[in-house]
Amino acid sequence: MKLLILNGVNLNLTGKREQDVYGGETLEEINAQLQAYAEQHGYGIDCFQSNSEGELCSQIHGAEGQYDGIVLNAGAYTHYSLALRDAIAAVKVPVVEVHMSNVHAREEFRKKSVLTEVCKGEILGFGKNSYLLAMESFRL
Repeated sequence: MKLLILNGVNLNLTGKREQDVYGGETLEEINAQLQAYAEQHGYGIDCFQSNSEGELCSQIHGAEGQYDGIVLNAGAYTHYSLALRDAIAAVKVPVVEVHMSNVHAREEFRKKSVLTEVCKGEILGFGKNSYLLAMESFRL
């Protein structure tokens, strides 16, 4: 099995911004842990981060035939990117939406995702472990 771990806008600042919400580990450190976990469990992952909505859409488009699933933390794009929603709906690759924080316990605007309806599922509130839980969901 091979998964694409896709991170969106501002996630490159993980470990630097709002550490009380997202923790002190950088995205690179989290990706390394995800890579090690995947190797231990016999599957591969590729990690990609972009602040560009179009680049994220292109990664989703290119996933078909390359990956068995996508773990997507779209960041703020979660709440308004119809382009990402349409990209997910256009491919046959299952997507699990993840968030490190519990978005339902935060600001009102974070409680609505335009992506959830076209995703296989949603995992949130478990910090970096949200990614691990999403990865495991593809093995079930």
